[in-house]
Amino acid sequence: MSVFNILQQSPYSLEPSTCATPKKEQSSLVARWVPSRYNVRANTTEGSLVLWNIYTNSVSVFKPALVPRIVELLSRRGTEAKSEGLVKFLADRGFLVGDDVDEYRRFRLAFGKVHYGNERLQLFLLSSEDCNFRCKYCYETFARGTMEPWVRAAVKKYLAKHVPRLKQFQLEWFGGEPLYGMEAIAEIAPFALELVEKHSIPYLSKVTTNAYLLTPDVVERLFAWRILNYQITLDGPPAQHDCHRPARDGSPTFAVILENLKSMQKRNDDFHVMLRVNYDRENSSDLDQLLDILERELHSDSRFRLAFRGISRWGGSGDSQLSICTPDESTEVQRRMEVEARKRGLLLTDTVYSAGGMGAQVCYAARPSSFIVGATGKIMKCTIELDSNERNIVGQIDEEGGLNLDDNKMALWTEPAFENDSNCKKCAFLPSCQGLSCPLLRFQTGESPCIDERKHFKHALRTAAGDYAG
Repeated sequence: MSVFNILQQSPYSLEPSTCATPKKEQSSLVARWVPSRYNVRANTTEGSLVLWNIYTNSVSVFKPALVPRIVELLSRRGTEAKSEGLVKFLADRGFLVGDDVDEYRRFRLAFGKVHYGNERLQLFLLSSEDCNFRCKYCYETFARGTMEPWVRAAVKKYLAKHVPRLKQFQLEWFGGEPLYGMEAIAEIAPFALELVEKHSIPYLSKVTTNAYLLTPDVVERLFAWRILNYQITLDGPPAQHDCHRPARDGSPTFAVILENLKSMQKRNDDFHVMLRVNYDRENSSDLDQLLDILERELHSDSRFRLAFRGISRWGGSGDSQLSICTPDESTEVQRRMEVEARKRGLLLTDTVYSAGGMGAQVCYAARPSSFIVGATGKIMKCTIELDSNERNIVGQIDEEGGLNLDDNKMALWTEPAFENDSNCKKCAFLPSCQGLSCPLLRFQTGESPCIDERKHFKHALRTAAGDYAG
């Protein structure tokens, strides 16, 4: 028999445990419930109730007969009930929470885990800072061309050191016109792909391109490197588009872009294209013609989705000449065109499902793990300011692939601005935008950069429920 040694073992370990094994929560117990602070709602024209919880991104539609009971359960005074039936349904989706839950505190914990985590990386590479277009609203200066060879080598060294430890990697090609710098893409993209495949890293690669150079042979190469997500702009039918987005020599561009899109549409690959339509007072009345073309030529292919965006004064030399819409005009154009798109079977990128959930509307510039690498190795945060303002130049990449960052500038872009913003703290949309939907706008105006979904959520919810007249 071994001799018990109290220096090697606790005497409590010799006694049978008196603690009961925790049991699962009993649904028969009555609990006190209160509505989530992150609920928003809307009524459809036929009397249904649409609920949206921004924290969980749950959307539910309740028929008119159930609406009085749902409204009663979501009363601010709270309710006592068992976790079963409708109560359980609402609680499971986050519409109801226990009255002892501090949702703001829970949000801050979730924010910290995501915001300051170092297991995700979003990298924008300016493969070229020059462009073959001269769009009338562009804010860029086209001061440099293709990413310099030493910068490309440094980026590869950076990726080799950091990608293996990641749980998610997003590589985005930007410009200028990124396909103008195809030499840089051809050097870095296959290298990045080899790394993520070797280490089994979830990977997403995107390119924002005017698509003039997106010929079938270029698409073949990009797809081989798993660059499968695209943002491409068409500003109306040919005449309007060619006025908004001419080539740098003044020649038209719409016909070439459309042919490239038609070639993509014929492929069987699983790719995604966001067709961005920028509008102002000059082209807004002609956008229906563009939808007719897209319906006819792209055959309502679900791989192509539309987003309508009002033109703004983004800092370009031609800002004073732009005929931009007022906020109310812009909203009217967007709603009208979304209805017209649906009539033609065309799909949209903007839905409530893409707008809710933790951090869904946080700007990439506000994330500590998101960087832009310029053609000369400058590290930046915002693709609108680029290197036009010193605050946006947060560092420099070195030849060994190190990012030499200015902590003060990094903190400026990434601080949790909602902490000092009383409007953000009490807003139902806080989990989605976190007060960080546009740090640049906050710098420029000193105001909360509220997202469109907050301003027009009732319309968005009615639309989600199929009530396009609402």
